[in-house]
Amino acid sequence: MKIRNLYRFLFCVAIFISPSYVAIANNDSEGNEVNFPELSIEEIKVPEGYILVWHDEFNKGNTLGNDWVIEEKPSGWVNNELQNYTGEKIDGENTLEIKDGNLLINCFKGSDGKIYSGRVYAKPDEGWEYGYFEARIKLPKGKGTWPAFWMMPVNPDWTINGWPRCGEIDIMEEVGTDPNRVSSSLHTENYNHKINTQKTHEIYLEGAEEDFHIYALEWTPEEIKTYVDGIVQLHATREEMGEDHESWPFHYAFYPILNLAWGGDWGGYKGVDETVLPVSMLVDYVRIFQKKP
Repeated sequence: MKIRNLYRFLFCVAIFISPSYVAIANNDSEGNEVNFPELSIEEIKVPEGYILVWHDEFNKGNTLGNDWVIEEKPSGWVNNELQNYTGEKIDGENTLEIKDGNLLINCFKGSDGKIYSGRVYAKPDEGWEYGYFEARIKLPKGKGTWPAFWMMPVNPDWTINGWPRCGEIDIMEEVGTDPNRVSSSLHTENYNHKINTQKTHEIYLEGAEEDFHIYALEWTPEEIKTYVDGIVQLHATREEMGEDHESWPFHYAFYPILNLAWGGDWGGYKGVDETVLPVSMLVDYVRIFQKKP
């Protein structure tokens, strides 16, 4: 947990006793420069049998690093969603920013009457095949919000392997019209929400919109498990779902996605309430682990 006052104290101590701490320039909410220590590898809790292969703690600077790709798409692009995805400033405001050690995905209404938000991909041209994927997230409030932490395959041939045949792993989704109900789902050719066969599980998570919680995926050749704060949410096996690609396409690299949608087929199924805008999805970190060689 990032407790800022404690971090400032630890930083002052660490610069004298530990070379693993490095001062990282950042800005507080008033725009003043502050310094936070970057986490040392020893501070990151690694699942048993795994090693850390990639992470972003969102402590460096004010913008995303080069491993991230920012989506640019108009409203209606997918799921009849109402937001326009962009990384550009709108009326001087950012849809994506790093502040106080978190990635903020901001959703707001512009002076042109359009809704703007952010969607980002971690290393979409490479991804990772199997592993433990984890993010610590605080969800936004409000009827119309649809935050998600999920994964799609790297560079599928959409002409012969389009959605849902290519596969989709939804680690965490929530719609603000049903607050604190978080779910995980798998989508394949044989199991998907278009034909009401998707593999999904939902729990009520008290405080999902008030506090940070840890959402994770453990993915091996034979099974997929998702977790909420270390408790299993969804568990599916290749044996249970089927050996063929149409049932289990989870045999190549996928990449993580973070986004905050507005409205759409699910996020807006009970309508939207623009009076709640602006809202933000806060991401404390994203960490990826793979099995020890």
